[in-house]
Amino acid sequence: MARDYYEVLGVARGANKDEIKRAFRTLARQYHPDINKAADAESKFKEINEAYEVLNDDEKRARYDRFGAAGVNGPAGAGGYSGGAGFGGFEEIFEEIFNNFGGARTTSQRRPRGPRPGADRQAEVTITFEESIFGTTEMIDFERLQTCETCSGSGGAPGSQPTRCVQCAGKGEIRQVQQTFLGPMVQVTTCPRCNGKGEVVSTPCQTCSGAGRTRVKTSLEVQIPAGVREGLQIQLRGQGDAGEINAPAGNLYVIVHVAEHEYFKRKDNDILLNISINVAQAALGDKILIPTVEGDVEMVVPPGTATGKTFRLRGKGIPRLRTDGSNSGRGDQLITVSVEIPAKLTDEQRQLFEKLASTMGTTVTPQKQNKGLFDKVVDFFSGE
Repeated sequence: MARDYYEVLGVARGANKDEIKRAFRTLARQYHPDINKAADAESKFKEINEAYEVLNDDEKRARYDRFGAAGVNGPAGAGGYSGGAGFGGFEEIFEEIFNNFGGARTTSQRRPRGPRPGADRQAEVTITFEESIFGTTEMIDFERLQTCETCSGSGGAPGSQPTRCVQCAGKGEIRQVQQTFLGPMVQVTTCPRCNGKGEVVSTPCQTCSGAGRTRVKTSLEVQIPAGVREGLQIQLRGQGDAGEINAPAGNLYVIVHVAEHEYFKRKDNDILLNISINVAQAALGDKILIPTVEGDVEMVVPPGTATGKTFRLRGKGIPRLRTDGSNSGRGDQLITVSVEIPAKLTDEQRQLFEKLASTMGTTVTPQKQNKGLFDKVVDFFSGE
């Protein structure tokens, strides 16, 4: 007696079509005879197919729910099980399974024939911190494949003509028929002799050995826009490897590296700079010169400046680089101050500090700790 179809697929009687299809996909992958080499794999796979054909068809499923297996096991063409031919959606599922596990291709999936485009190339360039801000022009050296000048990319010696490939009869592909329990399956692969071209060169070009392209060292001028950051890739279309005849060339991707600066650091579009001032400047205030990428700029340090104070020089940062390579304004330069305490004092300096200390007293004032969000929440629930 045939097993219950719902039990075969492992679904409930109220399962919808999506649930039935998912269950079938899972089991079909597991028990496909080309994948599962167990002795009973083929019989289980047929059972799974039979269950899916019935439960995936609304009319057959209704008869099965009412009459059981007797309601659907009539002769082929009369509403009964047809032995695996034409059940809805199975071709798509089988094709997916066969491709994922067997690597086979049907005629509808074969790779399009024709000349192959050139591959992309990659080069690297290192610029200074200042050049990353203002932009620059750099010469880069790299290797790429270029169309052979001797044969103009045909791969054949001058005056020779390509001949039709005898292995694929000029089709560029090889078809092999594999017999399965579901019938013959056609596997289509690129011809290894002509590499999909359908033609072979009888007399190869001596310059490129029949490849149609030669590897050459190339120098190229690259415009690097203002505002580039570390790791940015600049795309140069058509500057990669040459393609086969009548096929486009690949692209060149230039990776930009920015050398570290002795004093400046970058954060987004701002430039960070740390400076040290002495205690007299911090206490009394001062006018000081601040280095920027455009030269020194005067800045006022107000009296009472403490360590950690940050000042902002607007418009002295890095240009904001748009995706199209243009700029939209600049960031700022942020200067963070550190008050430097002298480790050694002259006799005069010591006397002055001692006189200052006598006027300021020796009282120590504890500092209140700033409460974080968590502490405030605790205080709220504790009633403080």
